[in-house]
Amino acid sequence: MKLTEPWSKKHKAVTKHGGLPHNLSNSFAQPLTMGELLRLTRARGDEALLALYEDHDLGYTPNGGSRDLREAIAELYGPSVGADDVVVFTGAQVALQTAALALVDETAHAIAFAPGYQSVLEAPVHAGAAVTSIPLSPANGWAVDVAAVLNQPYNPAGTLLPKDVFAALVELAREHGIWVLCDEAMADAYERGLSCVTMSKPWGAGGATIGWLAFRDPTLRQRLLDAQYFGTACPSRASEIQALMVLRASDAILEKNLAIIRENVALVDAFVAKYADHFEWVRPRAGAIGFVKFKGPLTSTELGDELACAGISVKPAYCFTADADIPAAHDGFRVGFGEAKMPAALEALAAFVEARFVDAGVV
Repeated sequence: MKLTEPWSKKHKAVTKHGGLPHNLSNSFAQPLTMGELLRLTRARGDEALLALYEDHDLGYTPNGGSRDLREAIAELYGPSVGADDVVVFTGAQVALQTAALALVDETAHAIAFAPGYQSVLEAPVHAGAAVTSIPLSPANGWAVDVAAVLNQPYNPAGTLLPKDVFAALVELAREHGIWVLCDEAMADAYERGLSCVTMSKPWGAGGATIGWLAFRDPTLRQRLLDAQYFGTACPSRASEIQALMVLRASDAILEKNLAIIRENVALVDAFVAKYADHFEWVRPRAGAIGFVKFKGPLTSTELGDELACAGISVKPAYCFTADADIPAAHDGFRVGFGEAKMPAALEALAAFVEARFVDAGVV
């Protein structure tokens, strides 16, 4: 079928493809540098991995990823997930597409949240399936009806399901034999669950271009490899070794990133409280993103355009829905607070609000 246009296409054009001085829209954690990664590897005396990176073979890697990386990824999960229950991709975007091709066809029906990340909502459509979008709203804290599919932490709002709701949803899926694709722990929680993960979250290593699917169903690996064959079948060995470096230094990296996130989310909290006449949000519980509702007088599209002219990038609501008329409850923007440079961008936003709305007496 014909692929749809990216919802964020306008955003990229408006924000000069990331060329603005301030960016409040990124969803990843503080990006690592290669120098930092090498220092962490040397500090723990991992000379073998350093030597492997310096002198690795530039031949093709195995379809689905090399075993040493798959073993390291499997250690993130419980005993039911082993190296053969992991398929590595060149990022999570490709993983989502491959999972859709492997699991659904024109006879299938998929369920997804809206607003949401476009690939989650449309990858099943590209594979030929019908998709039901279940609308969520900040009015009830982005709460999830149990008859839904998962996205944890929910993008763009950064919310999590309560444990009892999560358990009820897994039980509902088990009763009906439904595949559930989600982030993080789904492979541990459910025998037909798939965990879709990328190195950008939470490690800040998006440039390594490594993502994966972890699962427990033994029939799934070959189906995924067959679908992957027609896409980007082999990640680069350099990227795999970078991912190994990240995972072996995971504790130190996550400690640093969590400190940044905790400081930044407190700053956004204070911003929303100070400018409560214009903004509100459901405080995120996980990840490095949240969804800030803008109360007007502009639409989020108009606000995004004006902010871009002021050198500030945000992701308005149209980046997360195909609806031409965005419901009032969804009219806001995603804010990312995982980077060390985020406070400067938030200060620029506050200066814009003061000049555009507060000093002008606009409500």
